[in-house]
Amino acid sequence: MLFAGPDRDGVAEGRITAAYRRWAEARVVEGRIYRTNAGRIEIDSVRQVNPELVSDYDDDIFAADRQNAKDVRRRLRGNEDWPTFLIKFHLVEGPDPREELAATAELTVEDLEDLRTKLAKLDELSRHGAWTTDTLKKIQSKPATRAGDLAADFGRDTAAFKLDVRKLKNLGLTYSLETGYELSPRGKAYLDSL
Repeated sequence: MLFAGPDRDGVAEGRITAAYRRWAEARVVEGRIYRTNAGRIEIDSVRQVNPELVSDYDDDIFAADRQNAKDVRRRLRGNEDWPTFLIKFHLVEGPDPREELAATAELTVEDLEDLRTKLAKLDELSRHGAWTTDTLKKIQSKPATRAGDLAADFGRDTAAFKLDVRKLKNLGLTYSLETGYELSPRGKAYLDSL
């Protein structure tokens, strides 16, 4: 989930603890933690609501930092035929374990074996063949390069390529930059071990 302008600040400060979203289907799952542009949030609940039945007296309006029900409906984006969801969440304090993992440059034999197993599984499940090592090497050789340009080097669709790089990031191997990516210390250590 992304939050714009004042909403981003409100979520980051812990003042905003609810959001209304119009989606084709729910994009978040209760109990999961998501990384957002306002910090990490844990989903407390997600349920479909009828925006026409939202009342000015609903506490959720204020938790979402909206003035009234009309303001909720006015700010909804997306196809008007899609359902509206009310998502309640709370800010998760503390360091992001993924960032701590990425900063680790010293890999044990067990770390390397675990990474090799996980990357082999990603390669095995891929519809376009083995990709993990080639992608890491490409990011190492072309840091801060647009995802679209990197994807084109592989003859791949940008959106699918970005999803794959996110899988590498979840393993602590890459960082996302304002433009493109770079290897994390963990990613560099892994490539050095090959």
